[in-house]
Amino acid sequence: MAEFADNRIPAHGMDAAAVLARLDEFAADDRDWRGGRVFSLVYDAGDDVRDLLTRAAARYAAENALNTMAFPSLGWMQHDIVTITTGLLGGDRRPGGSSGVRGYLTSGGTESLLQATKTARDWGRAERGVDHPNMVLATSAHAAFAKASHYFDVESRRVPVRPDGSADVDAMADAVDDRTVLVVGSAPSYPQGVIDPIPELGALAAERGVLCHVDACLGGFILPFLGTLGHVTKPWDLSVPGVTSISADLHKYGYASKGVSVILYGDKELARFQPFVTTDWLGGLYGSPSMAGTRPGGPIAAGWAVLHHLGADGYLRLAADAHRAASVLRACIEATPGIGLRGVPDATVFAFGGTDGPGGVDTFALGDALAERGGWFFDRQTPPDSLHATVHAGHAAVVEDLCADLAAATAELARTGARAADRGTTYGTV
Repeated sequence: MAEFADNRIPAHGMDAAAVLARLDEFAADDRDWRGGRVFSLVYDAGDDVRDLLTRAAARYAAENALNTMAFPSLGWMQHDIVTITTGLLGGDRRPGGSSGVRGYLTSGGTESLLQATKTARDWGRAERGVDHPNMVLATSAHAAFAKASHYFDVESRRVPVRPDGSADVDAMADAVDDRTVLVVGSAPSYPQGVIDPIPELGALAAERGVLCHVDACLGGFILPFLGTLGHVTKPWDLSVPGVTSISADLHKYGYASKGVSVILYGDKELARFQPFVTTDWLGGLYGSPSMAGTRPGGPIAAGWAVLHHLGADGYLRLAADAHRAASVLRACIEATPGIGLRGVPDATVFAFGGTDGPGGVDTFALGDALAERGGWFFDRQTPPDSLHATVHAGHAAVVEDLCADLAAATAELARTGARAADRGTTYGTV
């Protein structure tokens, strides 16, 4: 690992070539995601898309979307992204069409889920007089909801999932009370890639008079295309009765640069609870639609660029590639003694690990062995111990190599019984 400078600004500046060379040194120990051996954090649609993203983001590297009167192009691009996403996520299939749908861009899935929770809190205060609100969600719902609970003082009521990894609607119904403002579903859940029973959750929310948010941050830009291809048939989007908001990350299966996400509200009156507006200072009217004030123009431009570069046919091709790679890997896991899938995943995201009983291998030792054999990187999860695979189009070219290493590593661990000393399961770091 390259050594960093001490805590003083350099007395003399370095030329650009030297600075870039230092960056290359710093990156020497980073995972090489471009080769398709990383199954987390990065989504790769190939060299052409990567080059486009770099150029589009660089074109708007200095612009600030805080004030779109200064940079109206960023306002227009945001509106276009929201409009396109509305069509993809079922907004035009709501009663009355998409005319009532409103949306905003955020910096990523976490911020979108924060905003969904904050909006529900403020709606509960204004419309129902709830001073100490709660939200009801499955244990599979993203950790960002725990952050939202902490930030916005909304009690989090997490309910265990069913054996297949899906939300237990009956148990969630039992957890709803007069202080509940939000019911949450995932499409799919991050840990096991399961699409929750969204129609049942929407019906529960409508019956109890509360909001229902669908976290489609992971699936929002691939499930529509997997549906077109016939691989996903479960209803999950904004067209489902009772669903009041939905989020989708363009920088995941939309293959955009980090970080750009979209949150949509099915009703414009509900959407008004998200922005923050004040005149309580000496600088005039301050309005912001999201958590941040300054909002980088680069990710917005890159997000707009990739949507228009790929188009529906490009996304269908990428979805087909991702599904094919995921199917090959799943078949390999299911055919290999000693390991198995966790839950019943619905799309291209899933978790796997060692099985219980004779012949089962240690999950984290398997992760270590795959890293040593081929540089494969999987996030670790628990409970239960598992390796997390986010399969994207870039994996189609290397999945057969992974399957060979997976079979060999599992057989070796079954023979030796080795266990990993490191039991850590870090997903995000401080």
